[in-house]
Amino acid sequence: MADESQKAVANDFVNSKEVEKPQIQPLSLPTVEEIRGQDIWNNCAVRSVVSGVMGGGLGIAMGLFLGALDNPMMQEQMTGKQQFIFQAKQMGRRSWSSAKAFAVMGFVFSAAECVVEKARAKHDITNTFVAGCTTGAAISAKGGPQAACMGCAGFAAFSVVIEKFLERHQ
Repeated sequence: MADESQKAVANDFVNSKEVEKPQIQPLSLPTVEEIRGQDIWNNCAVRSVVSGVMGGGLGIAMGLFLGALDNPMMQEQMTGKQQFIFQAKQMGRRSWSSAKAFAVMGFVFSAAECVVEKARAKHDITNTFVAGCTTGAAISAKGGPQAACMGCAGFAAFSVVIEKFLERHQ
C-alpha cells in the first residue's frame, strides 16, 4: 500500500514538472514581403534619403519653435498685423534654415555610417565615430581645415556619447 501511495506522489510530481515546461513556439520564417522590406531598408541610398527627410522634418519643427520665440525689436511701434507678419516671416526663415541644416546632417551621417558598416561588415561604435567625424567635417568645411577638424572631433564625440547613452537604455 505504501508503495502505491509513493508511486502516486511520484507521478504527481512528474506530471507537475511536465506542466511547468514552457511550450516551444514553432519557428516562423519571414515572408517574401518582409524580406523585400529588409532588403530595401538595408540599401544605403534609401536609408540616407529617409534620414535626410526626417532630419528636414525635425528642422522645420525646431525652426517653427525657435522662430516663435523671436520678438521684433520695435514691438511697441508695430501694429498687431505687422507683428503677426513679422513673426510668420521669422518662423518661415528659421524653419527653412533649420530644415536644410538638419536634412544635410541626417543624410551625411546616415550615408557615412551605412557605407562604413557595409565596408567593415560590423555594427559597432567605430561606425558611429567615423560617421560623426565625417558629418562634423562636412558641415563645418566652409570654415577651413581647422574648423573641419574641430567639427569632426566635436560631432564624433557627440555621436559616440549619444550612441553609448542609447545603448545603455536598450
